Amino acid sequence: MTARAQEIAARVETFVREVVIPYERDPRIAVHGHGPPDELVMEMREKAREAGVLTPHILPDGGHLTQRETAIVLIPSGLSPLGPLAVNTMAPDEGNMYLLGKVGSPELKQRFLNQLVSGEARSAFLMTEPAAEGGAGSDPSMMQTTCVPDGNHWVINGRKAFITGAQGAKVGIVMAKSAEGACMFVVDLPDPAIRIERVLNTIDSSMPGGHSIVAIENLRVPADQMLGQSGEGFKYAQVRLSPARLSHCMRWLGAATRAQEIATAYACTRSAFGKLLVDHEGVGFMLAENMIDIKQCELMIDWCAGVLDTGSLGTAESSMAKVAVSEALMRIADRCVQVMGGAGVSGDTIVEQVFREIRAFRIYDGPTEVHKWSLAKKVKRDFLKGQAA
Repeated sequence: MTARAQEIAARVETFVREVVIPYERDPRIAVHGHGPPDELVMEMREKAREAGVLTPHILPDGGHLTQRETAIVLIPSGLSPLGPLAVNTMAPDEGNMYLLGKVGSPELKQRFLNQLVSGEARSAFLMTEPAAEGGAGSDPSMMQTTCVPDGNHWVINGRKAFITGAQGAKVGIVMAKSAEGACMFVVDLPDPAIRIERVLNTIDSSMPGGHSIVAIENLRVPADQMLGQSGEGFKYAQVRLSPARLSHCMRWLGAATRAQEIATAYACTRSAFGKLLVDHEGVGFMLAENMIDIKQCELMIDWCAGVLDTGSLGTAESSMAKVAVSEALMRIADRCVQVMGGAGVSGDTIVEQVFREIRAFRIYDGPTEVHKWSLAKKVKRDFLKGQAA
């Protein structure tokens, strides 16, 4: 691992532990129903800017850390659910920054990317659609939102669902289908043609703006705000997909590590039946199993990041990492709750929130079952290829 990444990661961890964690008790969070308010996020980001840890995975010259370097920086950013918000490594912004940095034109970077990197704006990725309308969810080929050329503009119509951070976002990436296939557009938000119908109540609560149902009605977008050409939307989605999927694993590994720290402190100071909880095998073994799962997650993330650093899309590898890590993190969070008993299900620590957030992560960026289905198809495809050879 490079010295530069280790130095950045150390500064991020110090900042999250010393500056961000105290914000977990900020009363502004308690009264806000759909994630921390933007006022609080921008307050933390100003402190991150002063500390030199804002958007730490993107270098001053605009370059991006390698994926292996990104992992050791993003993991400590996740030590608090507020950490990724504070240092600007949160989803969907981190993935959107990566995409625009890779495929955006100089003009799009200047207009949209810069305000995300600087932490001045949030973004939203508008792809998923309402299931009741037969729209795209885990299967993006079911896209119902349409885009039609009209002179030097495109006109977009449709509805989107579970759009993270749409409320309060200033940049949007919208997916729609044309006669040629999927398309991707970068747009300014808010826009009168993009209407938030409602913000959903969901199990997780770490994302500013929550998750919205959005109606898009005759949205006119200049043709030069399309990423690439008409019909290339899925190709660009693939550029974003694996790194964004893996960075989720990185951030939530940080959160699970913190939950393990809290549960360990509880078990090593709380007594029952004549001895410390940790000395009861039923408790101590759970913490030991967590140690094993945490290390396996670290290794899986590092392996997948190394694959991505070769230039591979890493589709199968990121699916394997997403399944392995999300399921392991769920086990870790569940054991932490169990070790702490009543304290584990209360809001007195972040353990119960980490449990809720990771439960949602098992669905976000592709449910475990969809990834297994995709991998099973690869197993069959590789077998048939071997038979033909």
